[in-house]
Amino acid sequence: MKLDNPHLDHFPSLVAMFFDRAEKGGEDPFLWRKADRVWHPLSWRQVANQVAALAHGLLEMGLKDGDRVVLVSENRPEWCIADLAIMAAGCITVPTYTTNTERDHQHILDNSGAKAVIVSTAKLARTLMPAVMRSDAHTVITMESLRVGQQGDVAVRDWQSLVTGGEAYLEEAKARAATMTRDDTACLIYTSGTGGAPRGVMQHHGAILHNAAGAAEVLVNDFGIGDEEVFLSFLPLSHAYEHSGGQFLPIMVGAQIYYSEGLEKLVSNIEETRPTIMVVVPRLFEVIRARMIKSVEKQGKLANWMLNQALRVGEKDYERRMGVLDRPVDLILDKLFRPKIQKRFGGRMKALVSGGAPLNPEIGVFFHSIGLTLLQGYGQTEAGPVISCNRPAAGIKMDTVGPPLMNTEVKIADDGEILVRGELVMKGYWRNDAETARVLVDGWLHTGDIGHIDDKGRIVITDRKKDLIVNDKGDNVSPQRVEGMLTLQPEILQAMVYGDKRPHLVGLLVPDPEWMAEWAEAEGLPKELCRLREHEKFRAAIRAAVDRVNGQLSVIEKVRKFDFADEAFSIENEQMTPSMKIRRHVLREVYSDKIAALYKA
Repeated sequence: MKLDNPHLDHFPSLVAMFFDRAEKGGEDPFLWRKADRVWHPLSWRQVANQVAALAHGLLEMGLKDGDRVVLVSENRPEWCIADLAIMAAGCITVPTYTTNTERDHQHILDNSGAKAVIVSTAKLARTLMPAVMRSDAHTVITMESLRVGQQGDVAVRDWQSLVTGGEAYLEEAKARAATMTRDDTACLIYTSGTGGAPRGVMQHHGAILHNAAGAAEVLVNDFGIGDEEVFLSFLPLSHAYEHSGGQFLPIMVGAQIYYSEGLEKLVSNIEETRPTIMVVVPRLFEVIRARMIKSVEKQGKLANWMLNQALRVGEKDYERRMGVLDRPVDLILDKLFRPKIQKRFGGRMKALVSGGAPLNPEIGVFFHSIGLTLLQGYGQTEAGPVISCNRPAAGIKMDTVGPPLMNTEVKIADDGEILVRGELVMKGYWRNDAETARVLVDGWLHTGDIGHIDDKGRIVITDRKKDLIVNDKGDNVSPQRVEGMLTLQPEILQAMVYGDKRPHLVGLLVPDPEWMAEWAEAEGLPKELCRLREHEKFRAAIRAAVDRVNGQLSVIEKVRKFDFADEAFSIENEQMTPSMKIRRHVLREVYSDKIAALYKA
């Protein structure tokens, strides 16, 4: 779809924007899914008709303006259709993670006061339905058939019957969309709860439109928008980052969206769909980097030489200090090495955008060196969620998160906290006036992040205000910086450091399972961590990795002692959020005895 200056369009609502783009897109492909090894598209017109039909169905069920509708689904075309239809009916979408427990669902259903639920599969319904039965949501719409022996208080409706015949309701839906305003609440997105129970962030239409327009301005001015822009949707759409950046930004620029089949097939999906833009989290880049290095190591001396040269020359180029003798090597790499890497990413990738957690600058320089543009963004659910993003026009510097998006004000408070103001800022937390008053003061969002603005107008984040470790001498230490350096070591998969009101830092580590298996086989030792952890030689190997990191740290940042976690941190054991951040308060509680023991003797 060809659009002129898409970021300049000013729409009254997300739904109005969608219908405008759908009219321009017509029969062009919009949403893609893979089934039976083949990618199948839905056109803009087909999606618009289904949105109109479902919105009409929701109104027929008695839903009213402002009613909340919970959406539980993996990424797929129906997610986008459901989200738009809920909004088109004047209701508010409440997206939830597919990894939620029954308790999580109960909290969100009760807190939001949802009147209806849309769920994709029987598997997801198993965890959801017990909570629904105890809630005020009396209608459940299922994308796939859900076997129900009899109807009780909860009416179960079939998706397919609700998304047909939309042509008859299209003009009605467009007219309704035109009455909505940018101030109307579009969705309640529950924060992932790194510090406690999730809170419902009220994102209005204007906040998401502001985000999409700001991101579109970066794309248009720094990369150019073509007739065929392709996004590969991988991160959970229930996360504000993917919701705004992976759904509404593509809609604004008239792009196609392919829905990934998941982490296991992500690499092949990238090669097949050849995306131009992807939004991902830092952990994925760390995994890709580790696998790429391991793959090249097995390809012989020439491949290893090229990778080493790419990293050497790339670092110099990034630091703008490439010498005359480096130019010929760089040209060879551009001809023989980088195209092969780029082909693995589809061959037309304009930018990979990292967000959701801090990116280690070393990772960014690595991707720059192999010929891929990696942009680090920054934000939070309370701000639409994108506040700033690195961009070539401002000079990409990996230890910054770039300048603020268009029409976004940022200032630094006296205590170093980053404050944000603009249409992107939420209206508040749902039914939580006290917490709203704490973070929204005189129109400024208090992010809880500490940082400064450099001489080029780029934001530099040093840490989370509440995550700073203050040792027994009053020194401040950034745990995320230390943990990021630890997890770059091939021996270490995950890490959590601790040291509040203590004389030094200690670490809780999860060894990398692939490295551990290879090391154990070479040493003739058992591969299970529960047996390896007692071997002094194994502990020495991990100690060597920790010492490598300590060599790059100041005295107060060094990790003096460590122990092993009983299992990997995961969403399932509630030690990580769905956006792959560690839950410190959970880990401190689970491993309180181990942490205490590290300070004895």
